[in-house]
Amino acid sequence: MKGKFEIIILLAIGAVLLWLLWHFTPRRAEAVRPEPALIADATTAQTPLPTETDDPTGRDLAQTENAAMLVAKLGNRLTHAGVREHEAVLIFKNADGYRRFLARAAQAGVEVLGKIDPLAIARVRVRAYDTFAQELLAHANDYGGVAANTFIQTPPMPEERSVQPQVPVRDNLLAALGITTDNSGWGRGVTIAVLDGGAVPDATLGGGRLRYLDIGLGYTGSGEDSAHGTSVAALAAGTSADARGVSPAAGILSIRVTEADGKSDAFTVTQAIVAAVDAGVQIINISMGGYSTSEVLDRGIGYAVDHGVVIVAAAGNDQASRLTWPAADPRVVSVGAVDATGQQVNFSNSGPQLHLTAPGYGIQTAGLNGERRLFSGTSASAPVVAGAIAAVMSETPGLTAAQAVQVLQTHADDGGPAGPDPDYGNGVVDLGWAMARNDPSRADIALSSNTYDAETATISIVIQNRGARGGEGLMLNADVNGSAGTYAVPSLPPGASVAIKLPVDPALLARGGRLVLRTELVMPPGFVDQIPANNRRASVLVLPPQ
Repeated sequence: MKGKFEIIILLAIGAVLLWLLWHFTPRRAEAVRPEPALIADATTAQTPLPTETDDPTGRDLAQTENAAMLVAKLGNRLTHAGVREHEAVLIFKNADGYRRFLARAAQAGVEVLGKIDPLAIARVRVRAYDTFAQELLAHANDYGGVAANTFIQTPPMPEERSVQPQVPVRDNLLAALGITTDNSGWGRGVTIAVLDGGAVPDATLGGGRLRYLDIGLGYTGSGEDSAHGTSVAALAAGTSADARGVSPAAGILSIRVTEADGKSDAFTVTQAIVAAVDAGVQIINISMGGYSTSEVLDRGIGYAVDHGVVIVAAAGNDQASRLTWPAADPRVVSVGAVDATGQQVNFSNSGPQLHLTAPGYGIQTAGLNGERRLFSGTSASAPVVAGAIAAVMSETPGLTAAQAVQVLQTHADDGGPAGPDPDYGNGVVDLGWAMARNDPSRADIALSSNTYDAETATISIVIQNRGARGGEGLMLNADVNGSAGTYAVPSLPPGASVAIKLPVDPALLARGGRLVLRTELVMPPGFVDQIPANNRRASVLVLPPQ
């Protein structure tokens, strides 16, 4: 009988240890496919950090009877390379538990570094792990979570890794977005918060539209931090001809979130999100990211969503098949990068959560000391989308930011294969089409993309109706390496896309090589296309040898 009792005790201890190991071990988050309606850049794709989305809860702490074990778990959690060393983010179940902690914090073995009162969250530096462990065990019922303060940072400049030529946008951003009209009034009445390194004053941000909000880091950083923040702000709302933004009449609320090391973190970004929402902004731009997240950032995003504020974030510059956080969150408008021709740039991250792509290669914008520079990265693409949201809102009174995102997604140029895909999301922002969406006379049939499908050994030519009239009787002329043919195009209702697939010569496939593809749309008699420039397309497709 005694032996059976000892076995039961050993099994119970083993079960408790497995439970603790499960809840204190970081787990990879599942990617979530965004809904079409609406629902950043850190380490390299080759050596990504693990995705950290779980937090020890108050229940977990209550079940941890061994303080030494808890000290070891905390020490491991709060000291690895992807976090601010010895910092913890404390999430409380309610405001009462939060206030009780603040009252006893001086005796809890920690130093309080920051607070987010609306979310009942505190940022602390652990001074004595044993004392802190005793605090957690003694007051476990107050805690909703204990997390490391994971890094979120400005992306490194993307590397050139493409075998295909990519075309810089330079000072032609508006043309790349399909804008041919005066945009000087776009964005009026809308404020975009730029969470970055802090924008410096510049002529293109003049007119009293640039304001600052200090969350404890000052208004601006130094060197590249502020240059990055200034470039981002100018792309969203610059007025000068040499640094023109998408919505020149929009207000900019600059919030510095980078510390002296040039990095930010989950707590600081969340703190800035809450501050921006409370300041009354409609759009928040975050041209930063990291491959880890936590409950604190999740709650900050939820706070913005609950208040009707849209967050736009950069997908990342690592040529990776997943997005950085916060762009990876399906509630955030994630943005990838294309060049001046609408082709995805080589560095832009891809993933099923991607919402939109926008110009992000060699765009002329503002830098430091009144200088102009060419800026590349999904850091550039994100504020282009933020500015586009502001433009749509200002031109349609009463439209919410989320509704404006829906407009951009349903009036985007179809990149890659027909329909949404991981490289282009719902498509490339076409602000000219989005702003003219209510024009019943608009007629525009476009050659949207040319791609090669290795699985079927076919070329896919995507044709899209970007007008308000149906397209019938269209013909496609296609020339592949000098071999020409003509093909009938199925009827295209407004907004629809169709793919014409052409087989590739097996001999060319066997040795690999280049496909020079020239395509042209032929309109039926009486159909006058208002944008004939997109009726012709030339592409060079590089085939890997089989």
